[in-house]
Amino acid sequence: MAAIIELRGASKTFDDTPALHPTDLTFERSRTTALIGPSGCGKSTLLRLIVGLLSPSAGDVLFEGERLSDDNLLQIRRRMGYVIQDGGLFPHLSARQNVMLMPNHLHLDSAEMKQRLGELCELTHLPEDALERYPVELSGGQRQRVSLMRALMLKPDVLLLDEPLAALDPLVRTSLQTQLKEIFQRLRQTVIMVTHDMAEAAYLADTIVLLDSGRIVQSGSFQDLRERPAAPFVSEFISAQRALVQI
Repeated sequence: MAAIIELRGASKTFDDTPALHPTDLTFERSRTTALIGPSGCGKSTLLRLIVGLLSPSAGDVLFEGERLSDDNLLQIRRRMGYVIQDGGLFPHLSARQNVMLMPNHLHLDSAEMKQRLGELCELTHLPEDALERYPVELSGGQRQRVSLMRALMLKPDVLLLDEPLAALDPLVRTSLQTQLKEIFQRLRQTVIMVTHDMAEAAYLADTIVLLDSGRIVQSGSFQDLRERPAAPFVSEFISAQRALVQI
């Protein structure tokens, strides 16, 4: 299967300190990949290189074979949906206004966008009356649903999730994990997500990329990592997550 995103020797250094060592990595279409590892391992740096919030210190990031650059970054970024941990909603805008930011900016057809909004409410299980509320009036789970709707509004080719469920309580998190899996399966979209939770990665992702100290330690399915660890760190990381159930 052809890769939609590829890193070729991509690295990132901050003040002579490497956050990500030279990395080769491909992301296949219509598959979910989880980037996981301890704090400071480089997973969020890698995601921000993909979305173009950071530029690589060396190497390249390619989208459909085209190198990300200042000339094409805005065009390519519009083909990506991006959700951060706290949702990133503008507090002075209603949920509806947050979701409609880009469609309004691009002057897209209002009737089509209204239909799309209804489809996304159904997809994310958000009551339509919640669209009139401001972020402070929404629950944590509702804010993340609104953020996901905003990311999906323009039907992006790639969905990027940076620990989107980390701040939620366990019951809400479990419910959203189930709904996210249903959404991924329905849309058959390319998804790249950052998480620190191996059980979440195993439940949601086709491929898990485990990082440590800015390097990829192992990439594969959860079964690959659990049954055929490439290094002692892999087994240590899995064993350290005591809440991990047999999957």
